[in-house]
Amino acid sequence: MIKGTFKRNDSGRIVSFELTGHAQAGEYGKDIVCAAASALAISAVNGIDALAGVTPIVEANNEEGGYLLVKLVPRLTQEQSNISQILLENLLIGLQSVQEEYSDYIQIKTIKEN
Repeated sequence: MIKGTFKRNDSGRIVSFELTGHAQAGEYGKDIVCAAASALAISAVNGIDALAGVTPIVEANNEEGGYLLVKLVPRLTQEQSNISQILLENLLIGLQSVQEEYSDYIQIKTIKEN
């Protein structure tokens, strides 16, 4: 199962997200849940870089896959922060939509940052 956790700060803004695990909803290369989660997450990260002009901190397991941690860097301008939030909220909505259809394979939650 893919587990996703989005962390929000005290203002309710998303500051990071983490995706772990494998959906195992189909054979390798035909797993539509994994493909959807991967495409949404990569698109959000690339969008933050291209549209907000900021490179987030990214940690990933490139050998085995199944792990992605993305954190926004501190001290963003208001515009960079707003663009990043739109993209991250869109990612959250997209993953929640996948969860609605495939809840046996993906679980998404939001938590408050400590």
